[in-house]
Amino acid sequence: MKTRRHALGQHFLRDERLLARIARTIDPRPEDAVIEIGPGKGALTRAVAALAGRVVAVEKDRILAEALSADKPDNVEVIEGDALDVSFERLIIEIAGAVPPVKLIGNLPYAISGPFLARVWEERRFFSRAAFLIQKEVAERIAAGPGSKDFAPLSIMLQIFFEVKILFKVAAGSFVPPPKVESAVISLIRRETPLVSLPDEAGFRKFLAGAFSQRRKTLLNNLGAMGIPAEKSRAALASLGLIATIRSEQVGIPAWAALASDLQ
Repeated sequence: MKTRRHALGQHFLRDERLLARIARTIDPRPEDAVIEIGPGKGALTRAVAALAGRVVAVEKDRILAEALSADKPDNVEVIEGDALDVSFERLIIEIAGAVPPVKLIGNLPYAISGPFLARVWEERRFFSRAAFLIQKEVAERIAAGPGSKDFAPLSIMLQIFFEVKILFKVAAGSFVPPPKVESAVISLIRRETPLVSLPDEAGFRKFLAGAFSQRRKTLLNNLGAMGIPAEKSRAALASLGLIATIRSEQVGIPAWAALASDLQ
C-alpha cells in the first residue's frame, strides 16, 4: 500500500554532494531570501540555508512540515501549504521579511510541475532566478526550441521572460524511493528585457493554447479551428515568411508574438 508521501509523488534525495550542487544553482548569498517548494525531510533546505540569509520552505504534507519545523536551522521558516495557491507576496514580505524579487528552488512533485511552472510565469515579478529538480521530460519541454517536438506553449511563455537551461540530469538511484522516471535540474534566470513585447499576456496565452491544440495538424488548421478566417491566417503567415503547411512547433518566439498581434 502506498504511503501518503508516496501518493503525493515525493521522492527524497539522499546524496549530500548532489544536494549542495543543486543549492548552488541559484547562487544563494547571505543577503538573499529563498523560497523552497516541497522541502520534504529538509535535505535541500539545509543545503540552501547554509548559504542563504533566509529560507521559507513550503510543504503540503502536514507530517513532514511538522517534523521539519521541529528540527530546522534557525534561518528557516516552514509553512504548511499548497505551492499552487500559497501567496508568494505573503511568503516574501511577511514571512521572510524581504523585498522581491527573491530566489526560488524546489524538488517539485511530478504531478504539479507543469501547473506550478505556469504559476511562476504568471508571478515572475517575485523572482530573480529559480532552479527546480523535475521530471526530465518536463525539463526538456521547457527548454525546447522551435523545431523540437517538445516545443510547446509553456516553453514559449517561460523563454520570453527567463533564460532557461537544463543544468544536469539526476539518476533515479539518488532518490528514496527511486522514481520510475528520469529527473533533471533546470535553471530559470529572469531576463532584464523580455524577448518580445506582450501587450496582452492573457490573450497571448489563450492564443498559444488554441494554436497548439491539435499538434498533428498544421498551424493553419488550428487557427481555423479558433475561428480565424483562412485567408487572414495565410496572409499573416506569408508576411512572416512562413509556409502555409508549417506546424506550431516549428514557429519561433518572435513570430508567435507577431501572429498573436495580427490574428487575436
